[in-house]
Amino acid sequence: MATHTEGRPAASPVPAPPGRPRDPGIDRAVLDAAVELLGRDGFAGMSMAAVAERAGVGKPTVYRRYTSKADLATAAVADLAAAEPEPDTGTARGDAVAFLRTFQRSYLRPNGPALLGTVLAEEHRTPELVARFRDRLVGPRRARLRRLLERGQARGEVAADADLDAAVSTLVGAVYARHLADGGVPADWPERTVALVWPALAAAPAGTP
Repeated sequence: MATHTEGRPAASPVPAPPGRPRDPGIDRAVLDAAVELLGRDGFAGMSMAAVAERAGVGKPTVYRRYTSKADLATAAVADLAAAEPEPDTGTARGDAVAFLRTFQRSYLRPNGPALLGTVLAEEHRTPELVARFRDRLVGPRRARLRRLLERGQARGEVAADADLDAAVSTLVGAVYARHLADGGVPADWPERTVALVWPALAAAPAGTP
């Protein structure tokens, strides 16, 4: 996940106090600096002071936005996925493929796997980091995919008794598993993954006994 410059708002910053509006350019610079330093130095090596220096602001400016290093780190990682669209291709299967394409691109950004590894490496040392990561990124992303499958259930495309939790874990997890297997993920992996899983999700055709 490379440092990005899309002009979108920061993810879950500390609410600004009354007074002069906060500069969105500084918000962007702080998050971009955090992503860069996380990818380069890991969570343990990143510091609020280093982020402030890289962003060209004072350390108090960073602390006015984020209460702790874990708060900033997870906000920066979650921000990378903040603009991922919720697809609406007209079919649940098409939506699932489109979702996985976006997720795969996001995960395979430069430093993307390293950022994930950084978070997981802190599970026992900094449980707050992993908890915030799950709350800000993993949970919302899984919920987005589940909504697509539930929309398919409402249209009669996905079986009413389909195990959506297992489907979400299988579809998302396939990207991680393929990358860990040999360091790469084929461009057609979303289509192949959905093709494998879909028979377990699809509703039976009308009139099938």
